[in-house]
Amino acid sequence: MLTEPSRAGQRRSKAGSCKLGNAGETLLHLTDAVAVSLLYPDVVYVSLRQSHQTKTFIAMFSKSITLSLSIVTRRLIAFKKWMKANGVDCSDALDLVEDQNDAVSVKASRDLKEGDVVANISKTACLTVKTSGAREMIESAELDGPLALSVAIMYERGLGQESPWAGYLQILPFQEDLPLVWPLDELDSLLSGTEIHKDVKKDHGLVYEDWEENIVPLTPLLPENVDRGSFGIKEYLAAKSLIASRSFEIDDYHGWGMVPLADLFNHKTGEEDVHFTAELPHSESDSEADETDNSDAASAATDEEDETSSKNSTSPEQSLEDENTDEEAKEEEDSSMLQDDVSSLEMIMVKNVPAGAEVYNTYGLIGNAALLHRYGFTELDNLYNIVNIDLDLVTEWSTSSFTTRYTRARLALFKKLGYNSEYFEVSSTGEPETELLMLLNILLLPDDTYNKLDLALTGDCVSKEGREITIGKHKVKFGESCSSDVLLTDGVCEALLAIVDKREGLYGTSSSLEDDVVKVESCVLPRDRRLYHSLVLRVSERRILEKLRSNVRERLGEVSGGKRRKKMNSKS
Repeated sequence: MLTEPSRAGQRRSKAGSCKLGNAGETLLHLTDAVAVSLLYPDVVYVSLRQSHQTKTFIAMFSKSITLSLSIVTRRLIAFKKWMKANGVDCSDALDLVEDQNDAVSVKASRDLKEGDVVANISKTACLTVKTSGAREMIESAELDGPLALSVAIMYERGLGQESPWAGYLQILPFQEDLPLVWPLDELDSLLSGTEIHKDVKKDHGLVYEDWEENIVPLTPLLPENVDRGSFGIKEYLAAKSLIASRSFEIDDYHGWGMVPLADLFNHKTGEEDVHFTAELPHSESDSEADETDNSDAASAATDEEDETSSKNSTSPEQSLEDENTDEEAKEEEDSSMLQDDVSSLEMIMVKNVPAGAEVYNTYGLIGNAALLHRYGFTELDNLYNIVNIDLDLVTEWSTSSFTTRYTRARLALFKKLGYNSEYFEVSSTGEPETELLMLLNILLLPDDTYNKLDLALTGDCVSKEGREITIGKHKVKFGESCSSDVLLTDGVCEALLAIVDKREGLYGTSSSLEDDVVKVESCVLPRDRRLYHSLVLRVSERRILEKLRSNVRERLGEVSGGKRRKKMNSKS
C-alpha cells in the first residue's frame, strides 16, 4: 500500500497551514521589544516592554515556544486589498492560507452549508484578452485561444506595478511545475514509458514554435513601460502553465481567462466542495432570438444587394472612412458590452464543509496522467487512472508473430469494419477496451474466415450477416456490443500477455513495480516533487498492467481448466 511521503507539500492537491516565518514551524523568540503583526484581518501590534519579568520569560521559554499560526502575509494582504478594490467579494467564511512553500489554499473559517455563495467575482476583474491592455496588439496580430491569453498575461506581468492586475498576479507562482516547463533531460529520465512522455515532448516543440512565430514578432511593438524580458521563452512557458492549470471559461465574450480567487481552490478528484458558475452575458430567450432572426432574414438579401451597389459606387476615400466608422462602432459595442455586463461569477458550496477544513474544487474525474500533464501533480489511489496500449505495440506483436504483409491485411480489415483507434484503453480495474479484443480476434482469424469476411465487406452494401463471425459457440457481429468473456479466447489471452509485457518494457528494466513503490515512499516533498509525482504516475500505470495480466491469467486458467475437465469426463 502506497503511503504519503514524509513531508506532504504538493502544490495543487494538499496545502498545509501557513506557519510563521519562511521555514513553516518557526520559533518566535521574544526579545526586549517584540512587535508581532498578525495582519489578519487588521494589523495588530503586541508590544512587550523591557522588564525583569520579560527577560525571565524569554530565558525560560524562547527555545521551546513554537507558534503554528495561520497568518496572512504581505502578499495576501495586498491581494485582499486588490480584491476589494476590483469587485471580488470573498466571504469572511473563507480563510486564505499560505503554506511553507508559499502555496495558497482556501479553508473554511466557519461551518459552510450546501448552497452558500462564498464568492462573487466581477467579470471585469478577470484577466482576459478583452480586459488586458494588450488587447489591441493581440487582435491586430489575429491571435486567439491560449496563445492570445498567454500574451495578455505576459503583457500585464511586464507592466509590473503599473498593471491593473499587479495585486492579483503577485499572489500567483511564476509558473506551475507542469512537465511542460521541465528540462528535456528530466522528461526523459522521469517520464519515460508513461502515458504523457511523448505528448509532453511534442508539446515542448510546439510551444517553442509558437513562441518563435507569434511572440517574438510582438516584442518590438511593446510600449516602453512593458519589460521586453517578460516575452521570453521561459516567460511564455510560465504563462502557458498558468493557463493550463488555472484558467476558466468565463462566457462567449471573454472566452477563457484568469479568474482571481477562483483559481486558489485546490483540486480533489471526486470530492468537489465548491462549484464555479459562469453566467453568459446579454442572453436572450430562444423566442426573442428567433423573432430577431426571422425579422432580419426577410430584408437580409435586399440589404446585401444595396450594400453591394453602394460599395461599387463609393470612392476610395469614402471606403476608408467607412472602415474607420465600422472599427469605431465595433470598439464602442465591445466597450458597451464590457461596461454593461454587471453579472458576476459565483463560487457556490455544493456540500457541507466543517470549520477548519480545506475547501476543494475539482478539475473533473481524471486520472494521474491527465492530472500531471495539465496541473502538475498526482493523487495516491486515484480511481480514475487508465493505461493506453498503442496500436503500434499491437502491430509490433503481430509482425513478430506472423508477417508484415499478414499484419497489414488484417489491420486493413479492422478499418473496413469501422474501427479507427490509434490506442486502446485499459481501465483502473485492468479491463481492456473491447475494441482491442476485436482487433486481436481479427489478427487471429483463420485464413478462410478472414477471406470470407474481407470479401463480404468489399461491396457497397454490407449485410449484418456479412459482418458476422463465429467465436467458439458465439456469433459475433462487428460494430455491435459483445461480452469480453466471449472475445477472450485462449489465443487472445496469450496475445494480451505478450503485448502487456511489451507495454511494461517501455518503463525500462532498471526497476520493478516494487522498487518504484519503495522509491515513492522514500521521497521527501517538496524537494523530490518531480520525482515523486512521476513515480506515482508510473506506479499507478504499472499496477493497472499487473491487474490486466492477472485477469488474463485467471481467464486462461478457467478456460484451460474447463477443457481439462471435459477431457477427463469423456474418458470416464
